[in-house]
Amino acid sequence: MNRSAAILLAIATALPIVYMFYFFTAFDSMNGQMTQEEMQAKFDLLFRLHLGTMALIGGLLIVYIVYLFRTEHVPKDKKALWAVVLFMGNILSMPVFWFLYVWKPLQRGGVAT
Repeated sequence: MNRSAAILLAIATALPIVYMFYFFTAFDSMNGQMTQEEMQAKFDLLFRLHLGTMALIGGLLIVYIVYLFRTEHVPKDKKALWAVVLFMGNILSMPVFWFLYVWKPLQRGGVAT
């Protein structure tokens, strides 16, 4: 993986975390002072964003699992562990995995495979 692809992967990995904070603030702002139409419009937007974010997380999970089993940077005895951690901890563990096994090999001058 080259540097630009790694940066794009990092941005895509950060989007679900950014959305999580947006969701909490937007949901909290849906108070009794909004009209029914405003509340419905905001709910529809949040629903669509939520579906998109879930699809993005599923796609990222596929990308990370495929990368995990194709790369030489993750020790063979830790690949199964990382697969479980990525599957169970997804948006929390993906940034850690990206930093350790995608970004660090690029910084050492190697090409992340």
